[in-house]
Amino acid sequence: MRGLQSTTPLIVSLLLATIVSTVTSRFIVEKNTVKVISPEELAGEREAAIANYGIPNYGGTLTGVVVYPDSKTNGCEDFNTKFKSNSKRAVILLVDRGDCYFALKSWNAQNAGAAAVLVGDNVDEPLLTMDTPEESFETEYVANITIPSAFITRAFTEDLKKQLKKSNQEIVVKIDWTESMPHPDERVEYEFWTNSNDECGTRCDEQMDFVKSFKGHAQLLEKGGYTLFTPHYITWYCPEAFILSKQCKSQCINNGRYCAPDPEQDFDSGYDGKDVVIENLRQLCVHRVANTLGRSWIWWDFVTDYHIRCSMKDQKYSKDCAEEVIKSLNLPLDKIGECMGDTSADKENDVLKTEQLVQVGHGGRGDVSILPTLVINNIQYRGKLESTAVLRAICAGFKESTEPHVCLTPDMETNECQDNNGGCWKDNKSNVTACQDTYRGRICKCPLIKGVQWEGDGYSSCKAVGPGRCSANNGGCWSESKDGQFFSACSDSNVNGCKCPSGFNGDGYTCVDIDECKERTACQCNGCSCKNTWGSYDCKCKGNLVYIKGEDTCIAKNMSTFGWFLTILLISCVIGVGVAGFIFYKYRLRSYMDSEIMAIMSQYMPIDNQNIEINTVREDAHA
Repeated sequence: MRGLQSTTPLIVSLLLATIVSTVTSRFIVEKNTVKVISPEELAGEREAAIANYGIPNYGGTLTGVVVYPDSKTNGCEDFNTKFKSNSKRAVILLVDRGDCYFALKSWNAQNAGAAAVLVGDNVDEPLLTMDTPEESFETEYVANITIPSAFITRAFTEDLKKQLKKSNQEIVVKIDWTESMPHPDERVEYEFWTNSNDECGTRCDEQMDFVKSFKGHAQLLEKGGYTLFTPHYITWYCPEAFILSKQCKSQCINNGRYCAPDPEQDFDSGYDGKDVVIENLRQLCVHRVANTLGRSWIWWDFVTDYHIRCSMKDQKYSKDCAEEVIKSLNLPLDKIGECMGDTSADKENDVLKTEQLVQVGHGGRGDVSILPTLVINNIQYRGKLESTAVLRAICAGFKESTEPHVCLTPDMETNECQDNNGGCWKDNKSNVTACQDTYRGRICKCPLIKGVQWEGDGYSSCKAVGPGRCSANNGGCWSESKDGQFFSACSDSNVNGCKCPSGFNGDGYTCVDIDECKERTACQCNGCSCKNTWGSYDCKCKGNLVYIKGEDTCIAKNMSTFGWFLTILLISCVIGVGVAGFIFYKYRLRSYMDSEIMAIMSQYMPIDNQNIEINTVREDAHA
């Protein structure tokens, strides 16, 4: 009783803090669609709210028949039967709202063979999210619910009931989650809101079990650059009127700004709430520092190692133990210390302040107010926090055909290309197909193979185009080998199109040998005999004559040697005349140049003969 009384101010304090911080809070109802396929009078698409338990089929669909039980229509009791449809389709059980937990209705429906559950509202109101009940021995079944559930409006519920009452015709519906998860590009961004406290009961155990089981997938996706993961931790603040109280001092840091509940709800013993806040801060800084080192996935190692080595149960939940784990992972203690700052100072902590800001919803995302919470591509995940279920949801967040291999394994999805090639185009000869398996289903798209691009609608045709196209099934053009010869209508010098080679007629996709002899397009010389061959022809001259194909004529064999002799002689004479002319030209040019140079020099420069002549004249004059 003393423990309960001592926690009363804490409860009031936290309630006040929560009220203050969530006055303008928003809760977003995450939705899928239910499409009525038949009968026609009900055909159309309606919205439904995804339940926060079970396993929604994110990125997929489920087609089945709506069944409304004859008794126990609220689903609160065991049906003691197995529901089946006449058409052998999956059963989607419709149950009424009220009288018990939503999750119990789904559990009973699952045990009765239902593949999914639609819970019909009994009042006219907006759609709401069906959540899990409080943890207790009586609600342990919640963890075992594996089928998806959805909440539908009263109007849709009444339409389904009326149709089932007036007709024996089955109501076929398709529950569609393909657009419940945004899938804008080739990278998925997701957040996990958690807590380092390992003494908070089933919720804490659920979080830790998920971290341990999902760690391998998370690190693989992060290392491959497929995802961007960010951990988050919820904190509260202490109202100003209670800052100096014992409760706030033991549960808060930075003068009441950042608080967490006491793990044991006992202020006189054990760990305090502020110990949890400090460890939350440390784990945030581990991720931040590891991220700057290009090793963001180390967070998963730290959290799992810390839980094993530094648990509250073993009385090792401490700074010293945390630092030993940090050292073992080769992370810089000083950088993490700088990131954490002074937790006793009366000022804001940049890291925890950011956490409080992002805790508030924005855009299409609601506020984060419960733990654990998973946010994928800015949408709050609904359903069971289980490794495979979460991986399916993340895989649904990739743009089609950009999913990593882990999303395309048989355990994760069915390869629709294996059944009749998914209805897409395929060339059996070259084993090239337009069917591409994705997590959301197959798409028909002409492929790019070994640098060769195929173009077409992907359903009825694909053709290789561009450079190298002839190496891919001969570019879709005609080709054939015969008698050791190969002919093709494809040319790499043309980026597209097909043209029959010389000796063939056709459109390039079908080519037929031309009979040059029959069509009299060759071997028409006098006395010649013509024989057609595949892709060409043979022409023989009569007597001792030789056929010249280029001229389509015959010449005598014995004249051919003499002709070659005359040709060589003529060429030799021409070459000889050319060489002689060149020599004569060079001699005349040299003589002419020499005379010109002498003339120029005589005008400007004294020459010995001229000097002698001048001196002689001067001597005669003096005599």
